[in-house]
This record gives sequence, structure tokens and C-alpha cells, in this order.
Amino acid sequence: MTDQGGSHQLDAKGLQCPLPVLRARKALKAVPAGGTLTVEATDPSAPKDFAAFCEATGNRLVASTEEGGVYRFVIERAA
Repeated sequence: MTDQGGSHQLDAKGLQCPLPVLRARKALKAVPAGGTLTVEATDPSAPKDFAAFCEATGNRLVASTEEGGVYRFVIERAA
């Protein structure tokens, strides 16, 4: 779940809405304030779901990319 740089990772590929966001919410509890969680998901609704999740929770969506049907989100945990 954590790489050597201290950034946390979550593989949510193959999960459908709302599971990627629910798993990310749970995983963020282990991330210190200011730390990041990188989530990979394949659900086509994930980009709008993660944008809404970050807006609602006060966390910051640092990056949102898509490559080969895999969406990658970098979320910075709010204080």
C-alpha cells in the first residue's frame, strides 16, 4: 500500500461505482495530512466520482489522468 517514498497506492481496477471511492475513503485514513494516495481505477464514471469526492471531503485532487482505459488519480489528504 505504501511505496518507499511514502506515497500510498490503491488498486481499484475492475471495481464499479461506488467501490473505488469507498475504498479510497478508507485508504485515506492511513495517509497523513499532506500525504498522497494514488488510485488506479477502470470504472468510466471514476473521474467525476473522484472530483465530487474530493470537493465534498476537502481533499485535493492533484492529478487525474487516463491511459489505456486505466484512470489514475492522485489525492492529497486535507489536514
